[in-house]
Formats: sequence, C-alpha cells, structure tokens
Amino acid sequence: MTKNAQLIIDGKTFELPIVEGTLGDRALDITRLRADTGFITYDPGYVNTGPCKSSITFVDGEEGILRYRGYPIEQIAERGSFTETAWLLIFGQLPTREQLSRFSAGLCAEELLHEDLRHHFEGFPPNGHPMAMLSAVINSLGCYHPDLLEIESRGEFYLAASKIISKVRTIAAFSYRKSMGLPFMYPNPALSYCRNFLHMMYSIPNRPYDPSPEAVRALSLFLILHADHEQNCSCSTVRMVGSTQANLFASVSAGICALWGRLHGGANAGVVEMLEQIRDGEHTPREVLEMVKQKKFRLMGFGHRIYKNFDPRAKILKNAAHDLLLKLGKLDDLMDIAMELEQLALADPYFVERKLYPNVDFYSGIILRALNIPVQMFPVMFAIGRMPGWIAHWYEEHLETTKIHRPRQVYTGLDQRDYVPIDER
Repeated sequence: MTKNAQLIIDGKTFELPIVEGTLGDRALDITRLRADTGFITYDPGYVNTGPCKSSITFVDGEEGILRYRGYPIEQIAERGSFTETAWLLIFGQLPTREQLSRFSAGLCAEELLHEDLRHHFEGFPPNGHPMAMLSAVINSLGCYHPDLLEIESRGEFYLAASKIISKVRTIAAFSYRKSMGLPFMYPNPALSYCRNFLHMMYSIPNRPYDPSPEAVRALSLFLILHADHEQNCSCSTVRMVGSTQANLFASVSAGICALWGRLHGGANAGVVEMLEQIRDGEHTPREVLEMVKQKKFRLMGFGHRIYKNFDPRAKILKNAAHDLLLKLGKLDDLMDIAMELEQLALADPYFVERKLYPNVDFYSGIILRALNIPVQMFPVMFAIGRMPGWIAHWYEEHLETTKIHRPRQVYTGLDQRDYVPIDER
C-alpha cells in the first residue's frame, strides 16, 4: 500500500507519495508537484534532492557507513583489489576467479592507445594540466571507437567499460610524462593494474621502475576507497550528461571536468598545501585550530557534506599512510602535523560539536606523496579510482527510462523590457 505525505498550500491539501528504498533516506515523490500546485522546490546544491534510484553504493553519514553493492568498505579495502572492486561496482556481484581472470586479461588487452591518439599529447603545451589532458583524451576515445558510441548490448558495454578503465591509467601516465617533458612509456601487459600504472609513470627507457609490494598495495587501496560515493557532484554530472543519451566516453569526460574542482577532486591537494603552510609558517597546529575558530584560517580535510560521523575511508587511509611510510622507510613531517591536528581537533568541543572529523582527503594526499605522485596529479589519481563508479552509474542511468535531466530555477532577473537601439543607449 502506497504511503503519502500531505502538503498544504493556501488551504488546499495535496498528496505526495512516499518513496522508500531498502535502506537510508525516505523520499517524497514530487513528480507532479508543479503540474498540480504550480510550485517547484527550491533546493540550492540539491542537498535534499534525490534525482534517481540506485542500487550501487549506500552511504549512511550519521553512522559513518559506506558500502559498495552491500559490502562494507572496510572488508573490500582489507581483502579486495581494485580490479575486483571495479567488477563489483559495474556488474553488481563479486567476480568469480574465472571472471576476474578474464576481466584482468581484457584490461591488459585494452591498455594501449591508438598511435594517432597518442599524438594528441604532442599538441598540448608543456605546462598543460594533466586533468585537462585526461578529459580531452578520454572524450577523444569516441573518435577511435565509433562502434561503441551507441551501446545496445551488455557485450558492447563490457567492452567500452574495459577500454576506459584500462586506458585511463595509460592516458593519466602519458599526461604526467608530457607535463614533465619525459618520453612516454608503453604499458607492460605482464604487470598488474596498479604496478603497470607505476611503471608507466616512473620507468625510463634504460631503467625500469620496480615498485615495492607495499607501494602497489597502497595505490590499490587508494583507488578502491575512491571508486564510488553515490550521488556526488561528478557522479551526478555523469548521470546528467548520460541522460541526454550522450556516449559513455563523453559522459565520463564530463565527470572528470566536474572532479577537477578544488572542492571535489582537488581537495586533497588543498590539504597538502595547508599542511605545508603550517610546517613552513610560524603557527603551531594548536594555534592554527584557534585561528580556525576565529575564522582566520580555513581548515581543509575536515567535515563532509554527507558524513556527520567519522568518514570510514579516512580511518583506513590514516592507518595505510602510517604503514606505507614505515615500510618504505620514509619520514614525512606532514604526516606528523596531520596526526597532531586530528588529535587536537577531536579533543576540542568546537570541532566535535560541529561534527568536523577528518574526511577522505585528509590523509590521501600523504599516501600519494609517499608514492611520489606530484600534487597536480592528485585529481587525476582520484579520476582513475572513480572511473568504475562513474561507469556503473552511467549504465544504471542508461538502462532506466528516465527523462533527460532538466532542473527548474527561481528566476530573480528583470521583468520584460523593450530593446533599445544602440544609438539611443
């Protein structure tokens, strides 16, 4: 039996169906709101708006819960690999050994770029940002795979997804090497997904780069923890662009552009810059937190739009950063500053009462630093990790019979006025 909520406007009562999922927030179906009442909802930032039903990722911000297809992120991070996680998000189930082997082999088969596409990098300026290159070249894949612009079968989707997940690391590594003036290193099909990426990043023709198992595992963990987070800005961008029936390449390219922003994929770079500012400045972490309270300093990496409890990814990344530095024999003064900031903030009622806990960005940059990833590549690394989630959401949108996304607005401009010829202005 359908449950309804009642909305009263000017003494008239309207029935709004209540929509319930298996877990999480309940929703009011306002599909007929404008037609029946003449009103629209005003929701800046879509804070209270659910544009879709999704079975991919569940987040409970109050309890600090994150699950991919029902599996707790803690279990996936501890036991899974990135390729296994990608399969899970895209196809809905953990892969069998045979499925994972076939998927991994498919990624190896798709890792090379068309030689003409490789020449695109020569047209970018030496100081071009890797995110600009990544977005442009991912979108250009549609030129080289026109048979996948219209996906009509699960097999075509499987092929397109494999191409993007495999080639994104090649494109990312080439973007980095272009920005550094280094020769491109071709992928090695004998290497695992993450090891191959590090090879393409850091090998030189006469000296192959052989990362430690700890570095490879840390990279896999970073990518797993960034693989999806339901309807965030970039995911919603991918779904919105996909709702126009735009192809998968164009849709995830749009997601990359959305991710580039400092408030989204660029946030962990902001954390590193903040920690460097504290290290190189004259104020202690304790003094910095006092400045935060006085609105004289912006604290990066604390608080989250969704999580009003600890971000479960932050807990995992903190331990991973500490373990990685220890196993690599590296010292990072930014890690010491970060841990002191966290300890002080969690003991301060000001931050606790405002539910300002470390988020995923607070320690992720320290892991990337330990892997020698430069700051300008941070959002690129985020994009590699988020690609399976974007692809899964695009396909979910593709299978639905929803309309093109088209939000309304509350107009605040001028009323009608008459055009004035230029000589009379």
